[in-house]
Amino acid sequence: MKSILITGASSGIGRATAELFLAEGWTVGVLARRGDLLDALANGHERAIPLVADVTDPEAVEAAFDRFCTQAGRLDVLFNNAGIFAPGGTIDEIALEDWFRSVNVNLNGMFLCARAAFARMRRQEPQGGRIINNGSIAAHAPRPNSVHYTATKHAITGLTRSLSLDGRGYGVAAGQIDIGNARTEMVAGLNKAALEQGRDPDPTMGVADAARSVLHMASLPADANVLFMTVMATTMAYVGRG
Repeated sequence: MKSILITGASSGIGRATAELFLAEGWTVGVLARRGDLLDALANGHERAIPLVADVTDPEAVEAAFDRFCTQAGRLDVLFNNAGIFAPGGTIDEIALEDWFRSVNVNLNGMFLCARAAFARMRRQEPQGGRIINNGSIAAHAPRPNSVHYTATKHAITGLTRSLSLDGRGYGVAAGQIDIGNARTEMVAGLNKAALEQGRDPDPTMGVADAARSVLHMASLPADANVLFMTVMATTMAYVGRG
């Protein structure tokens, strides 16, 4: 039985992905800060393992990965998904606290979780596993007034490339999914803000389609890897966005 740990699992893409993997028979660790939402997600699923943790807390991350590996037996896949979109603006308008919070969650948090997964995958028997980072269309084509989000998602592309290179000797594959835009509460809020600013909202697609794309990446055999996948609404502008 395959196992996956999903961060940011209490809502949006993370929750949809967790529900799909549970339906497909995987053992699923669901990690987020809100224990009540995780309990609701795990209710009725004996293969769901709720993990309450803040991805920016190194000790909490390590403890959560330890709990998961103890209960599941091993870690086959990490879907490194947790992220935020802080209030937008031009670079001089974005509050410094929102810049630092974006870097802490979107970059430091993903680094800490990838680090914890990598350490366990290289030491487990049989050795190896797969890390899937949730990037963004913003890694290629920025959304207006989103320098904090765009910069962190560009950084995730570098993280993915380095993990893919460094994991080769340990059987650890790494890939990245860039999504634009799944219908989540976060995207609904961004599109509402765009309308208020006189801009057209971005086209969206079903969140289940993003989840199925993650399932495809996670289900590949050990000798195959999707390094980068872009899944997006058909009519969404990709280059020259905004």
